[in-house]
Order: sequence, then structure tokens, then C-alpha cells
Amino acid sequence: MKNIAFFLLIATFSFGQEKINKITGHVTYMDTPLVNVEVKILSTDAIMRSDMKGKYEITAIPGDILEFSYPSMRTMEIVVEDVTRILNITMTPLVNELDEVVVTKRRTQSQRDLEMDFRTNKQLIRTAFGIVDTETSAFRVPVLEGELFSLRGLNILDALVGKFAGIKVFPYAGVVFLRGGGSIFNQTPAIFDVDGQIFNHAPLWLFPENIERLALLPGLAGANSYGSLGAGGVIVINTKISNFGLDPETKEPYDYARVRNNTYDGKALGFSDVLKNAPTYYKELEGAKTLQEAMEVFNNYAETYRVSTAFILDSFKKLNNDLQEREAAQSILEKYGQVINEDPVSLKALAYIYQANNDFKDANRIYKEIFILRSNYGQSYLDMANSYREIGEYHRAAVLFARYGYLLEQGFLRSEGDQGLLMDRELNNLVALKGRELLNSKELKKLVLEDDFNGTRLVFEWNDGEAEFELQFVNPQGDYFKSEHSLLADAERIKNEKISGFSTEEYLMDDSRRGTWQVNANYLGNKSLTPTYLKATIYHNYGSASQHKQTKVFKLSLRNVNQQLFTVSNAAGIVSN
Repeated sequence: MKNIAFFLLIATFSFGQEKINKITGHVTYMDTPLVNVEVKILSTDAIMRSDMKGKYEITAIPGDILEFSYPSMRTMEIVVEDVTRILNITMTPLVNELDEVVVTKRRTQSQRDLEMDFRTNKQLIRTAFGIVDTETSAFRVPVLEGELFSLRGLNILDALVGKFAGIKVFPYAGVVFLRGGGSIFNQTPAIFDVDGQIFNHAPLWLFPENIERLALLPGLAGANSYGSLGAGGVIVINTKISNFGLDPETKEPYDYARVRNNTYDGKALGFSDVLKNAPTYYKELEGAKTLQEAMEVFNNYAETYRVSTAFILDSFKKLNNDLQEREAAQSILEKYGQVINEDPVSLKALAYIYQANNDFKDANRIYKEIFILRSNYGQSYLDMANSYREIGEYHRAAVLFARYGYLLEQGFLRSEGDQGLLMDRELNNLVALKGRELLNSKELKKLVLEDDFNGTRLVFEWNDGEAEFELQFVNPQGDYFKSEHSLLADAERIKNEKISGFSTEEYLMDDSRRGTWQVNANYLGNKSLTPTYLKATIYHNYGSASQHKQTKVFKLSLRNVNQQLFTVSNAAGIVSN
């Protein structure tokens, strides 16, 4: 244990060596080259401009931020990574939004005044008893805008986890506690006020992405208007305009967004359709039924594609995972693996392939190589810890989580966004299920864990930090919600991921919508012509003694097409790929 801690300390300080990257690419708008786009390194003010073909070339070091700017176009910032060599940038028009409107507040306002200001004043919250100005109210009202809610949660309770200090969320029980007290059995849960309608139970029918603003009324003064119903406080939710109302037949709340644009059209491509657009070698590999046939395909194309990472990985996966010919697969790596060595993006894809085949010791070996190359990436600690857990070395996993926390506190690592919550969840789950092997009974009794999630958990990881994609989750009723991982949708998120060194996201499925879900992906590219490898880990009965998981890996190369990844049931196991 001391040896690994020492190794981690040495490795962590090794990333201070600066490596100069020569970065090239083209800047376009609607497939048309943009001339004189300003490419600037923010830390040094070094500037280059794109030529008549939209091409540029600049040198930078990992950690630098490249800024791409052009009149009437949205300015883009890209964090340089150790593997950044090609950045083909597609710019988008700059749209002036209503955020620029300045609202002059008066000291006292009538309800009519507040109603007029509601759309532009983000400190106003609409309750069943009128609009409250949180800046001038006599009681404290914490408010969050809807855009701050992570789309990892599939319902309102999941979205609330970790958003407010001091509240307790019990997703499995379907309740939230805003005030202190003992256990779940002797507290009074909060009620929900959704657009003026009061509910005693959590509005699980509400998609988090349809929240405009959410506020807490935890104190007696704020909840006084609700009488005894508000004894446990009130969670006030204002939804986006016209999204919600009462179903004319059942009189139950209904999400009209489902009617407008959230009904799945069933048009995601299956694997056979995607295969039609794959390279010829890939089609032939998929058609090979025996080792001899697969090796014949490989040998036919090896000379042409020997420097192609995708070709080597595709051939390895076919032999190792599909045909279970491990010796032949290893021989390919030994002879042609130089295109993968020393490249953390390619190595990560290889580790994914090993994990999907339950070759956990081999994956652990690869993650060690990645850790040495990227010891300043938070993802390296997460991957390494989970890999040690897969091979039963729980103490080493715990040491890595502890080491990450220490380096974070000391400022040697950075964490932006929700990654800290994900690391906490992983550590809590490790202690909850393997605590007896990590701590003695006295220590375990003293350790208090945060309330965790119980249900089906999906964790997605991608090997390339430049990858942009959409994930679509279709529920058993045929409705869906979509999460977009792109610069256009959330540039700040991608910037924070690179600064922190994370490339992962989780989604939680509780029992509110039981049945079979379908997960689709639309690949948007990665600023180069290379594919991205996406790993999906599905945890069933997460947080319980019967917790188990399955890992799948997908190669994303066909762009701007919705394709089916897999289906999963939160009442049973994996349904299909």
C-alpha cells in the first residue's frame, strides 16, 4: 500500500514536463472555408490566421487554450491536450439572446409588476400563492436555474442530488427532506409546488430538462402560506412555458413536450444499417466466422491499414472478443501495436475492448500505462481504481480514491463541474459493498456514507476528449430525453472536462418507469477523421448486495445519424445490443 502511494506521488509530479504540439486544421462554416479566422493562444497572446483554404497551423503545449474568433461567429475555446494534433473547427453564427436585456428593479413591486418581469428576472419564482422576489423576500430562498441541472438524472429526484447543501434526497423512497432531523421514518418530507399545483409526492413525470427554475422554501416563514402541508418545507418548480398542464381526461399532470417533440420516431439505425456505411475491411471482418477467415481478411488489408489505429483495434476485437482467439489477437498487437503504444486515446479504446470481454487483468495492465502517460487526469484515477476493483484488489482501489482526494485538496489536480460527485459515488459504493475487506468493524461503524442511489445505473466513457455526440434515452412509454455533449450545446462543460481530465457521464434509472429502455447515439465527430470509442457500463441493482454489471464498447464513426446502441430493462437484465 505504501509502494503504490509512493508511485502515485511520483507519477503525479511527472506531468510538469511540457511537450510542444504542432496543431493543424481547417476552419469552416457550412463546409465553406473561412479566411482570416483568428487563432489565438490565450496564455501567450500568440496569434495565427487561417489562409484562403481555411487552413491554420500553430504550436502550443498541453493545457493551453486556443481561441477561434471570426466576425459574426460564436467564439470557440479549445483546451489543448497531450494528443491534440488535428483540430478541424466548424464555426456557428453568433446569436444575440435576450440575456442582454437589462431589467430595472423597483424597491416594491405589485404582483402585476412581478409577472411582467418574470421572464427576464431570474430571481423571481412563481408559487401557488403568487410570485416571490427572492432578492427582497424576508426569508431565504435558494434558487437554481434549470440549465444548472445535470441531465444525468432521469427524474426530478435524481436531478436534485448534490444541488443544495443540507437537503436529503431518497430517490428510492421518492421523498426529499429540507430540514434537519433523525431518520427517514421521523421527518416530515417536503411537498412540491409545480407551476402553482401542489403535490405531496415527487413529480416523477417531470423531465429535469423542462425545469426553468427551482427554489426551496425550507423555513417556516417561507412555507407559512401552505399551512400544515408545508411543515416539511416546499420545493417550488417553474417549468418552461407551456410545457405542462392537466390531461383533459385524467386531470393528471402531463408533459406536453412529449406531444410536441419528445415522442420517439423509431428511426435509429440498427447495427446492420450502420455496417452498410463501414469500410470494406470492417464488413469483411464482421462476416468472418472462423479464425482462418478473419486472419485472411486481416492479411489482405494489413499492408494498407497497418498504421490505422481503427484497423488494428477492429481486428483485435474480432479475434479476441468475437471469436475468442486470444493468442491470434495478441500476435496482432505484438506485430502492429506500435500505432497504439504511447497514445492514451488508442490505449483507452483497447482497455474498453478488454473490459467488454471480461479480460480485467489485461485491462488493468493497459490502464497502468495510461496512468503513467496521464497522471494529471482525474479520469486516470477513476479508471485505475475501478480496474483494481474489477480484479479484486479493493485496497488499491481505495488508495487511489484517497490519493485523488488528497491531490485535489493540495491543488495538484483540478476538478470542475459534477465529476467530484461521481468520484464520491464510486467510493461510497466501494465501501458499502466491500467495506468489510477495507476497514475493521469499528472503523466501518463510524463511517457515515451519503445516501446513494438504488436502481439501474448507466455510465458512459469516451476515449477522445474532443468527441461530440448526442445520447437519446427512450423510455418504455416511447417518450425520450436527449443529452448533447458538444461545444455548441455546452462549451463550458467540455472545457471543464478537459481541465479536470474527465471523459465520463452517468445516468440513473429508478423504478418510476419500469420496463425496457432504448439507448441511441448520434455521433457528431471529434474534429478529425478518426472514430471515437464509447464504453457503456450498465449496473443492475446498484447499491445492493446483488449489484452486477455488464460492459459494452461501441465504435462511433458514422456522423449525424441516430443509431441504436442497446436496450436495457430496469426490471431485468440487458436485452440486446
